[in-house]
Amino acid sequence: MSVSRLHEKYRKEILPNFVKMKSCNPMRVPRLKKITLNMGVGEAALDKKVLDFAAEQLSKIAGQKAQITFARKSIAGFKIREGWPIGCKVTLRREKMYEFLDRLISIYLPRVRDFRGVSRRGFDGRGNFAMGVKEQTICPEIDFEKIDALRGFDICITMDAESDQDAYELLAAFKFPFREAKV
Repeated sequence: MSVSRLHEKYRKEILPNFVKMKSCNPMRVPRLKKITLNMGVGEAALDKKVLDFAAEQLSKIAGQKAQITFARKSIAGFKIREGWPIGCKVTLRREKMYEFLDRLISIYLPRVRDFRGVSRRGFDGRGNFAMGVKEQTICPEIDFEKIDALRGFDICITMDAESDQDAYELLAAFKFPFREAKV
């Protein structure tokens, strides 16, 4: 199996630089664990075909079959009952994770209208990063003519970093397009 471009960059450039900069053991250098894509489809409670179509689109984007998610509890305000299908998700690991991150950085994010960079507020305090995409149409795998509705999806990048700063430095080393912080 071939090694993706970003995985190769991590092993040959980023890992040695972190060890040198932080003078630490290579096993303590932060690394990517998984990337989770999640698409909530509230209309699925009324029409099951909508959920199948959303899962198909998420599968095309991720390059891996999407899994249907179910409601954990009933919410009367949203007309949802416990156990009903309400969304889909995909968890990417190893090479597929690096390939998706490469496409996200080099293809998807530059196609966002009026893109000025990703906010740094997406870190959770434990070294993970989450962001949302408003339209699935930024992905060239999705045929614009065949979509039924514009749907966004969430991207959660899970790392084993000890702090948000370490996680930020890791993503910045991958050339993740962060917005400059205002001073």
